[in-house]
Parts: sequence; C-alpha cells; structure tokens
Amino acid sequence: MILEVAVIVLGLLWVGTLAMFLAYTRKQRELAALQAKGDALRDQRIKDLAKRVDDYQNGNVRMGEDLHELRAVVGPLPDKLAQLEQRDPSSLSFAQAARLVGMGASVDELTQSCGLTQAEAELMSKLHKS
Repeated sequence: MILEVAVIVLGLLWVGTLAMFLAYTRKQRELAALQAKGDALRDQRIKDLAKRVDDYQNGNVRMGEDLHELRAVVGPLPDKLAQLEQRDPSSLSFAQAARLVGMGASVDELTQSCGLTQAEAELMSKLHKS
C-alpha cells in the first residue's frame, strides 16, 4: 500500500512539475514575443532616426555649398567697394543719378554730384520723379 501511495504521489509530483514546466515555457514564449515586438519597434525607430540624420547631413552639405557660392560672390565686393570709393565723383553714371532723383535730389544737386549739365539733370529729374 505504501508503494502504491508513493507511486501516486510521485505521479502527482510529475504531473505538477510538467504543468509548471509548460506554464514556464508558455510564459517564456510570451516574453520572447513581446521582446521581438519591442525589438522591431526599436529597429524601426533607429531607421527613422538614421534617415533624419541623413537628411540633416544632406541639408548641411547643401548649406555649405551655398555658403561657398556666397563667398565667391561676396569675396570680391570689398575690392569693388574700394574702387567705387576711389572713383572720381564727376564720372557717376546716369543710373546713379536716377537713384539720387529717387531719393529726392534736386536738379542742382544732380549737376553738382553727378557732373550732369543743367538740361541732363532736368531730364533725369522729370524721367525718374514719378
């Protein structure tokens, strides 16, 4: 009788252990599935961030290229400004006279600053006053 009870107890222990093992493996599978889902989300986030970094770098490269173009345009400006400052005021062009008229210069001011004749100054004043 003790042997039968021992076999039954061992059988129950084996069934209980098997049930606990199956529950443990099921829980491990669930955890693995959750981890895989989290890994997929993390990988997608990394891809999105990598794309954003690439876009940022491309923008910086384009901005650098634009800055080089601006340097090429702006670089010679100090020399040109120096040349303009050294120019004889009597050699001002009609375009500059037109700008002066636009700023409200009178006929006398045009004749003095631009070296225009009275008739030229009056013509410039009439053409560009409106």
